[in-house]
Amino acid sequence: MQSFGKGLLLGAVSALMGLSVINAKAADQALIDAAKKEGKVVWYTSFVENQLARPLAAAFEKKYPGVKVEIVAGTATDLLLKLLGEARAGQLRGDVHHGGSAVWPLIKANAVENYIPEESKNYPPELKDPQGRWTADALYFLVAAVNTDMVNAANEPKTYQDLLDPKWKGKIAWTTQLTQGGAAGFIGTMLQSMGNEKGMDYLRKLSAQKLVNVPSNQRVVLDQVIAGEYPMAVATFNNHSDISAAKGAPVKWLKLEPVTATLDTLMLLKGPNRNAGKLFVEYSLSEEGQKAVAEAGYLPSHPKIAAKVPTEKPDAGNFKVQVLSPELVETDLEKWVNIYNELFK
Repeated sequence: MQSFGKGLLLGAVSALMGLSVINAKAADQALIDAAKKEGKVVWYTSFVENQLARPLAAAFEKKYPGVKVEIVAGTATDLLLKLLGEARAGQLRGDVHHGGSAVWPLIKANAVENYIPEESKNYPPELKDPQGRWTADALYFLVAAVNTDMVNAANEPKTYQDLLDPKWKGKIAWTTQLTQGGAAGFIGTMLQSMGNEKGMDYLRKLSAQKLVNVPSNQRVVLDQVIAGEYPMAVATFNNHSDISAAKGAPVKWLKLEPVTATLDTLMLLKGPNRNAGKLFVEYSLSEEGQKAVAEAGYLPSHPKIAAKVPTEKPDAGNFKVQVLSPELVETDLEKWVNIYNELFK
């Protein structure tokens, strides 16, 4: 099990011997001048455009006048397919991209530059790749959530074992999205935290609870809980519950430990504006850039930057996490999906 606790903040990662890595320097004048010569950075992003993408781009442009951010917005899937097509054609247009599920397809397509940002020295090891292929720029925590009109505090599950209580049979919903941020990620967390044998035993028992498969995303599942269609859901995002609760919705997220932690990863691509791309990466990972992430309601990955609701991150919220890194997802996602198909489909 991994945690983002303070003890990890001093962890250092060395690049592999013999590896060709572009070592980053602070955003010094030489880098700024080189970026200004290029004049723009092309950012492929699935962040909500008006919520985060445009505010972050505007803040960058204000700090570095003369370097424009060209936003190419879209869904994570559509943007990945677009970038893979560009890479195959040898005409990569994007300079910077992000997204946990995009890392390995783009690495395999030789579209990602090995670049260790200077700002990444402030990040714990589990939030960055030692080879410089990615650094987390935002965090997501998958949790159980209950409708507080239907489930009082005394009856809330306190552990994953509590989900096996017969009273919850047929009353727990989750998304059918088979990603690290959905049912497959939940399965991965059980196996990683409990070990394969105990984890599989637990999952078999959980399957007997007849979880309700909702063919939509995590937000829709949570909205159905809020509407009273189900008393509880698993694999929902904790900040979504807080956003709805602040508007008066009867919802609360639960700290069943370990909480699944997934990463939004920022990558420098082998695009035409490499210096502007580096500068944008450095800014996005800086305290200033991460404050923009927090202000937009996303969960910043920088250890020193609190979330808008501080308790949504592990240190302030006092909960343990299981990190599903891009490498782990790459090697084990198919296994988790197969388990879902066998036990829960």
